[in-house]
Amino acid sequence: MIWNGIPAIRKELAEALIKEFGLSQREAAEKLGLTPAAICQYISKKRAKTDVFDETIIQEISVSAQRIMKNDGTDVIIETCRICRLVQKKQTLPINLR
Repeated sequence: MIWNGIPAIRKELAEALIKEFGLSQREAAEKLGLTPAAICQYISKKRAKTDVFDETIIQEISVSAQRIMKNDGTDVIIETCRICRLVQKKQTLPINLR
C-alpha cells in the first residue's frame, strides 16, 4: 500500500482536482500539501506508476476531492486514509502495475 496504493491515490486526487475543479498544478499541490514538482510527476506518469481501475474507488476519490475543495484542503490526510481503508476493506489492491 505504501509503495503503490498511496501514490496512486494521490495521483488520482491530483487529477480530480485539476480536471473536475479546474485547478492549476500549483493550486492542486497546495490543496494536497505536496510540491508542484510532485504533481507534475504524477500528471506526467513519472511518479505513481500505477493506475486505479476499480470504479468504486475512483468514485470515492472524486468524493474525497470534493471534500478537500469544500474544506480548503484541511482533510487531505483524513480522505487519503479513508480511501486506503476502502481498499483494505475490498481485500484487494485496486491498482494495475504498469
